[in-house]
Amino acid sequence: MNTSLPSETRTHFGISQFMKKHFRHFNARETLAAAEAYQCHIDQGGKMLLAMAGAMSTAELGISLAEMIRQDKVHAVSCTAANLEEDVFNLVANSEYKICSQYRELSSQDEVQLRDDGFNRVTDTCIPESVMRHIEGPFMQQCSDLAERGDSMFPSQIFYALLEQNLLQPHFDISPTDSWLYAAWEKKIPVYSPGFEDSTLGNIFAARVMQGKIKSHHAVRTGTEQMQSLIEWYLEKDAQCPIGFFQIGGGIAGDFAVCCVPTILQDLQRDCRLWQYFAQISDSTTSYGSYSGAVPNEKITWYKLSEDTPRFMINSDASIVAPLIFAYVLGQ
Repeated sequence: MNTSLPSETRTHFGISQFMKKHFRHFNARETLAAAEAYQCHIDQGGKMLLAMAGAMSTAELGISLAEMIRQDKVHAVSCTAANLEEDVFNLVANSEYKICSQYRELSSQDEVQLRDDGFNRVTDTCIPESVMRHIEGPFMQQCSDLAERGDSMFPSQIFYALLEQNLLQPHFDISPTDSWLYAAWEKKIPVYSPGFEDSTLGNIFAARVMQGKIKSHHAVRTGTEQMQSLIEWYLEKDAQCPIGFFQIGGGIAGDFAVCCVPTILQDLQRDCRLWQYFAQISDSTTSYGSYSGAVPNEKITWYKLSEDTPRFMINSDASIVAPLIFAYVLGQ
């Protein structure tokens, strides 16, 4: 017997409506609460810094994050250098990627075959080595030119320069609307990537300096220079409006950025507000002393959050949860 409802009697939910109806408890409830507070923060004129670790660019988070940037829901990004470059890799070579849906069953021999075929695996997604070498050319040329002039840029600024010069656009393999870095370039928001050396292009850069092909390491600005730039951004925005912090994963992308507030208060001895919103999506817990899984109230003792800061900890898969929160904030 056909028990399905006639189409005229079915209820169609948008994502926001679906979350309000079904996300009642546990991590689901926390996800909805974080989304509602995010929306409230933006509606009240607040700014938001997004910190991104993990392999979110390879997970194609740019599809939802780019729209958040375009609609002024994200105003600065702190990400691992791998996320920075992998958004570009995906932008210019998405159709060349290989998906291993049964990646849990791969043998060591399977992994060797992928390697010999020119792929670098990230969970179920294999990035072609060729795209890394392709982007290496213009990126390292920019670094070489900077070194020759005695100049320097942040890694994100180097990508911005390549976009300004139209050096990447002819190679786009997907719509740039699905690239969060392209959206960030269009909106001219700051993108910080501490730990540049922990990335493919960072490794290549170090090798080229050692080979004498790039004159100096100083072509790429240091992490402490990025901290200064972030502090200056924070002080400028904090004078106008409250600033929130939305964190995906843990590690340097989040830890670096969140520390700008205690640096202002304790080291510069200047006044500023603490972060006025905080949410983190992480699958890490505090069981083994993991700071990436530290509950948000631990940040109170470090002068990062106040006792009144709306704060949320969602222990779940960011590739699922982040797009849902973004969709809610975008009113979808």
